Amino acid sequence: MAQINSLLLTLKKTLKAHGLTYKDLAPSLELSEASVKRLFAEQTISLQRLEQICQLMELEISDLVQMMNEQQPRLQHLSVEQEKEITQDLVLLLITVSVLNRWTLQEIVTFYRLTENDCIQKLARLDKLKIIELLPKNKIKLLVAPNFSWRENGPIQQFFQEKIAAEYFKTKFKEDDECLVVLNGMLSSQSNGEFQRKLKKLAREFDELNNEDVALPFDQRNGVTVVMAIRNWRYGLFSPLLRKV
Repeated sequence: MAQINSLLLTLKKTLKAHGLTYKDLAPSLELSEASVKRLFAEQTISLQRLEQICQLMELEISDLVQMMNEQQPRLQHLSVEQEKEITQDLVLLLITVSVLNRWTLQEIVTFYRLTENDCIQKLARLDKLKIIELLPKNKIKLLVAPNFSWRENGPIQQFFQEKIAAEYFKTKFKEDDECLVVLNGMLSSQSNGEFQRKLKKLAREFDELNNEDVALPFDQRNGVTVVMAIRNWRYGLFSPLLRKV
């Protein structure tokens, strides 16, 4: 019902933007103005009539749905307290990462040794945190913005740095789906800033590819983690060789 409300609200806004009134819709729908008003008030617009209204604005129903989704408030960050809660529950963290990668409930319980009931309890918690909306039949709707990210130096980022960094590099990076590039050089502040902008652009391209691949079957997608960083750093082993100032 909430989605119907949102869709009709978007429809009303779009009609207003196109300068169309209920009176303008009446002839195309073969109804009186009063009947059109009643359709909107009682939320009894059929798909056929919805399509007719969209055609008047040279839109598809899918265009209207997309506009509705774009107008929904989207979460860009969690609070520090929310991130702390997630890091304190390993199963909740695992399911959070999974749903952010568009996994379904069935895919989670198939891939991990978790019961459906355990997953649903954690999904309900993510629903309360407004990360997802848990729909009928346990369908998962993401509520995060396309540019959603963990808080910079926040609890989850710290958790991954402390717990997973060492494990991440326990590989030779020799497989076809692995790559390690280590660069060392001396850059000006201007060049450093330019390189950081390129890193952020590459991160956006990764997100775009990730979103595109959601449509692929689950068994054609593999979990990957990309680490990109740049900092002013001197290897600790060289410290004894530095001249004291």
